[in-house]
Amino acid sequence: MNWGAALAIGIAVISLWLLWSIRRHRSPSLEMRCEQTIDGLALSLAGLSLGSLVEGNTVEVIRNHWFFDAVEREIHSARRSVHLENFLWKDGTVSARVSAALAEAARRGVEVRVLLDAMGGRRMAASTRQQLRDAGCRLVFFHRWSARNLGVLSDRDHRKLLIVDGERGLVGGHCYTDAWLGDHNISPELNAYDVSVRVTGPIVHSLQAAFSENWAGETGELFAGDGVFPSLRATGAVAMHAAFSKPERSAPAVKILHHAAICMARRRIWIQNPYFIPKPEAIDAFGAAVNRGVDVRVLMPSIDATDNPIVNLASRRNFGKLLRCGVHIFEYEKGLLHQKVMTVDGLWSAVGSSNFDDRSFDTNDELTLGIFDVSTAGKLDALFAEQLRCAKPVSLHTWEKRPLLRRLQEHACYSARQLL
Repeated sequence: MNWGAALAIGIAVISLWLLWSIRRHRSPSLEMRCEQTIDGLALSLAGLSLGSLVEGNTVEVIRNHWFFDAVEREIHSARRSVHLENFLWKDGTVSARVSAALAEAARRGVEVRVLLDAMGGRRMAASTRQQLRDAGCRLVFFHRWSARNLGVLSDRDHRKLLIVDGERGLVGGHCYTDAWLGDHNISPELNAYDVSVRVTGPIVHSLQAAFSENWAGETGELFAGDGVFPSLRATGAVAMHAAFSKPERSAPAVKILHHAAICMARRRIWIQNPYFIPKPEAIDAFGAAVNRGVDVRVLMPSIDATDNPIVNLASRRNFGKLLRCGVHIFEYEKGLLHQKVMTVDGLWSAVGSSNFDDRSFDTNDELTLGIFDVSTAGKLDALFAEQLRCAKPVSLHTWEKRPLLRRLQEHACYSARQLL
């Protein structure tokens, strides 16, 4: 290699590093002290996570393959608009069902907008794309690979939501692949088990705002009117708030939400999450919660039941710190436990798309609903207890006796995650 080529490579490497450094979010280390319980701090929790507490809603918990039944029902009932945003789409039974429903809605005059992440949606077949577009659906991909997106290629749209007529919404962790059929999955994919919620009431305006944010960013289109932002009256008695904002050079809303909720807990924190890699300040917050007498439990997939062994290994690197400060960790063995759920004190629940790691908290576009409802928290806690029957507790003694090779793998994967 001559000096000219070496110089060109060096300049290219430095330029890419500078671009990455400029774009990279420098997230602050969060801390919080409070004396009140989480139900007494509802307005604070919503405000801190850059949202507002919205009264007068209903919420329904939807699990596993029943989610796609709900999606089809909602799309078939649409009269004016359907907005779908998701990270992952692969062709198969789920794709065929939902694509047919979307196409039929568009043909009967419903405004259908579909926003998929370009990376996660790349496996949507060309025939499916053509089917949707021929029917009149608008199909857009978030952050396609292109020169104009070079500085934001690591920023992915990880949100999962469906909004119908601006009146009803589905939010959670479900993706549009056959793996999410759970026990009904007949493909070779690892079975995924997930939770979403169906909501009605004024909170749907917040969901529509989240969809509009990325839709306008990709297309420039600003939609308005009763077909997308109708006047919404109270449909129930549940108070909610949505966390999705990601301001430049400030802590993203979903990170603030999870950290503040941990600090507000007084009795119980139960977490169900597939990718659990808390930062040091979060581990300290968990430890402080245990010292207050809080029962902290984490349920995540085992190494044999994950779709991402690198992330799973990275999460294990800090198991010792968590176990020593009193956090109870359980590994789900039945399949990919994919739901992103946290409950606090049986009073408040978080359900959405956010994993408990830096990529979700600092880089991805996410959406999490905070729900102040004892009934919903009770259902999610009951689900946690049910899933423990297919899980094994992680022992500090066993973790400390793990082989040297596993230790090296964990450190390597953890270090690699910090560079992303």
